[in-house]
Amino acid sequence: MILEQPLIGQALPETTLEIFQFEQTKKVKLSDYQGKWLILFFYPADFTFVCPTELGEMADYYEKFQAEGAEVMSVSADTVFVHKAWHDESKVIGKIKFPMGADPTGEFCRALGTYIPAEGLSLRGTFIVDPDGIIQSQEINSNNIGRSAAETLRKLQAAKFVRENGGEVCPANWHPGEATLKPGLDLVGKI
Repeated sequence: MILEQPLIGQALPETTLEIFQFEQTKKVKLSDYQGKWLILFFYPADFTFVCPTELGEMADYYEKFQAEGAEVMSVSADTVFVHKAWHDESKVIGKIKFPMGADPTGEFCRALGTYIPAEGLSLRGTFIVDPDGIIQSQEINSNNIGRSAAETLRKLQAAKFVRENGGEVCPANWHPGEATLKPGLDLVGKI
């Protein structure tokens, strides 16, 4: 079996998606988001069990992501019409203000390695894309394992710090304001 290579350091594929946001649907190009950080948050399907817990938590953290100069976009293989129906039906999903991307053909999910062909669904995938459109972080989980918006925010903050402070790296569980490391100067034995 040959495993796919991680997408870290690669450019986000140019894609046009239809989104649902603010009671409207429209088409957007992912390149429209260049110049800011982008969190792509793939999930299996609308009207499911774990998905509303994750998307609801992302909605609660949305202003924190925006304060970091990032946009969040959820993506599933549903259509924008299903996103709207879920948004209208669920109080949890109704609080979402970020764009909900539709990938009913699974083409974008395939490009990022989250698509499950036998099910026509996406795995739970999180991608942090820098302002130049380069993927800096990727995480793909089984669909029965929910993710943490707080951890995604922490990873975004670490990626931003590393980008803005060349030569420094962030240790495990680093948070803004905490000490960082300088490779070649900090010895592993000191940590």
